[in-house]
Amino acid sequence: MRIGMILDSDFPPDPRVENEAIALIKAGHEIFLFCLTYGNQPLEEEINGIKVRRFLSNKWEYKLSALAYTFPFYSSIMKKKIGRFIAKNKVQAIHIHDIRIAQAVMWANKKYKLPAILDLHDNMPEVMKLYPHLQKFPGKYLISPKKWKQKEEQFIAKVDHVVTVSQEFVDEVVKRTQISNEKISLVPNTIRKSFYEDAIIEENIIKRYKSNFVILYLGDTHVRRGLQTAIESIDTIRTEIPNVKLVIVGKNTTDPILRQQVKELQLESFVDFEGWQDVSLFPSYIEASDVCISPLHRNIQHDVAYANKLFQYMSFGKPVLVSDAIAQKKLISRINGGLVHKEKDAKDFSDKIMELYNSEELRKQFGENGERFVKNEFSWEHTSKELLTLYNNLSR
Repeated sequence: MRIGMILDSDFPPDPRVENEAIALIKAGHEIFLFCLTYGNQPLEEEINGIKVRRFLSNKWEYKLSALAYTFPFYSSIMKKKIGRFIAKNKVQAIHIHDIRIAQAVMWANKKYKLPAILDLHDNMPEVMKLYPHLQKFPGKYLISPKKWKQKEEQFIAKVDHVVTVSQEFVDEVVKRTQISNEKISLVPNTIRKSFYEDAIIEENIIKRYKSNFVILYLGDTHVRRGLQTAIESIDTIRTEIPNVKLVIVGKNTTDPILRQQVKELQLESFVDFEGWQDVSLFPSYIEASDVCISPLHRNIQHDVAYANKLFQYMSFGKPVLVSDAIAQKKLISRINGGLVHKEKDAKDFSDKIMELYNSEELRKQFGENGERFVKNEFSWEHTSKELLTLYNNLSR
């Protein structure tokens, strides 16, 4: 089957899109990926078997995307591009990655009437409530998360099938929209075996942190991810663990808030902001760490999803410390892969770090449990089966 995936950003990177595409290619399907470029990439190329088709965009269109369900301009622009993509590549089914571009796809598909799959990476209407620009003028008055939720529910009703990332998210969607369980599939964000089997360890990173007790965070550093809790806790922990180092690998526009907090607490020598690094370096940072963290704030989105970083951490046998956001709490408690702290509670975070610091045996046991879980049950090769079944049934 010729599957047209629709992504409203540049590519690479997007681990979920790439993982899904490669799995489908291995199952005998052809994948054509619609994505955007801002002029610095070829319009057509093949990446790991994915036939990438890039369409020129610009900052003006990017800004309009935030207003996709306030004014029709963005969807109208994208509709034309998607129509050309469908026609030129003769796709037989459409796989929509998240809802921002869904309206444009629906409009373009009126002509072709192709089967449409909606892939919900996030509970985007709930995530939007946390965006800083939606807390103030003019975003507060121009962008309505309520309207985005209404549109999401309309799309869920219209598409042929829905895919999402956790059982908790599946349950929430079914309860909220009253769709049948047969219309939605669970395809969790997990990692391919190649992440840990083909990893190349950079010795300079290992050496840099050899004398430290490293607490590692990987990924998006938006304040809703809870790093302010971790930073606050370092102010206490450093008296008990003089060689502690909080290593943050990632970035977000809210990073100045984190940096200011570090400055005010005079923690510059205890916190390293590494910025965004290529994913190929993630294994090296994980190898150099002692404890890996996911201190998410609790909200509707975080309660129903767990981050890919958890599986990256565990695949290298590292113990994890996570907040009590429901999905990740249930997962880590079930597999006994680490400890859970109360969200936004720096004292509880510190207490749990000290518990892990004081018992190398506990860290080892948690790490082994997590590694066993990822490698035997929760690698991409195991969890992508529902996606393959969905498209095999569709192609028949």
